[in-house]
Amino acid sequence: MATPQQIKNWIRDNLPCDRLQVDSDGRHVSVVVVSAKFNGLARSAQHQLVRRALGERMLAVGDTLNLRTLTPEEWRTENG
Repeated sequence: MATPQQIKNWIRDNLPCDRLQVDSDGRHVSVVVVSAKFNGLARSAQHQLVRRALGERMLAVGDTLNLRTLTPEEWRTENG
């Protein structure tokens, strides 16, 4: 399985992020991505952008990925 730092690097290299958090317990990976690229996109399209950023490396993450995407405005609303 890929490390959290590898996953961060893969996403950051291919998608501009305002905020990126990756956590792993060794079996499951939780990713929170905040990006202006998500503005105006449906949640499924946002997830697709992240999965595209991971590309073939997605195989190193697999089905263990719990993905949460937000626009900067959604992030500000939730976190003050």
